[in-house]
Amino acid sequence: MELTVVTIGNSARRDGVLEKALSGVSHSLLSARDAMQSDLKGKRVLFSAAIGAYGMDAEFAVFLEYLNRNITALDGCVGAVLMDGEGELYTKELSRMLVFSANNAGCLFLGKALVEATGSLSNFEVLALRGNTDTKTAHERAAAELVTRLLTFSPPKQNKPNVLALHSSVRETSNTLQLGYALLDRLSPRCDVREISLGEGHIRDCRGCSYTMCRHFAQMDTCFYGSTIFEDVFPAVLACDALLLLCPNYNDALGANITAFINRLTALLVKNTLYDKAVYAVVVSGYSGGDIVARQVLGSLCLNKTFYLPPRFSLLVTANDPGAAMRREGVEQRLDGFSENMLHQLIK
Repeated sequence: MELTVVTIGNSARRDGVLEKALSGVSHSLLSARDAMQSDLKGKRVLFSAAIGAYGMDAEFAVFLEYLNRNITALDGCVGAVLMDGEGELYTKELSRMLVFSANNAGCLFLGKALVEATGSLSNFEVLALRGNTDTKTAHERAAAELVTRLLTFSPPKQNKPNVLALHSSVRETSNTLQLGYALLDRLSPRCDVREISLGEGHIRDCRGCSYTMCRHFAQMDTCFYGSTIFEDVFPAVLACDALLLLCPNYNDALGANITAFINRLTALLVKNTLYDKAVYAVVVSGYSGGDIVARQVLGSLCLNKTFYLPPRFSLLVTANDPGAAMRREGVEQRLDGFSENMLHQLIK
């Protein structure tokens, strides 16, 4: 299988890491300009971006605009991101923006789809320590491993997928939950659907224990801080094929209980990998900013944790008054399309 590498920006360090990661791999190199004039549909694509100390430049912005305008440009693609920064800031935020735009253009992203390097490489210190090496070598190893996973990943499909919906809302007043139930009604004839409210149990946030302590308790399927998350939520996550998060936009951020759930997932990942599980999101904003919340979901669960990101993973709706979301013009058609998209991606 051939890999298509789309390069954005210029960096000698990025080029050196790419050369090593692509050694022995059949691949083609395209600049961002050439990529915008090529047919990328159905390809394995590594987006390799180099950014300056001050963030986004014109080339990066033009490529994002191209993806946002051409919403079928990456249909059938499987992608990952290699991001190199000259400074200490912007690498993750620009990666999330790139993944969000490419995903809306039809690209699936495998779990943990990002290898990003800050200017100092200090973000590789932990990996270097675990690998008994230096940060430069840790960076190169991570890039090579990402290329291998990109070439071999195949999203699993089931006869009757298990879909887990998580939320922390009240149906009578929540636009998000009303949309969520309407979506689950469309999925339930062909999927095993389960709903769990994170608001009904005491979900405490992660307190940042040491890795050693976290691993010790996780080996016993529990956590120092306990709670029902280990008794009910985590087993449901392990059993599901797709996780559907129902996310109201609170101050341009995920709600506290969903955030706590994501933070606590670290303990689950000590013993388990979640690369075979898809993540979807329904995001409802009272005013605007649904894209901000969607990028938080993909950043935390796909780029940081190991869920894979199916094409067009998020449904974004703006609605304020209770019930307004279901009264939006065209919302039924959007729900039909989103559910059909999920079924097409999950079912054999």
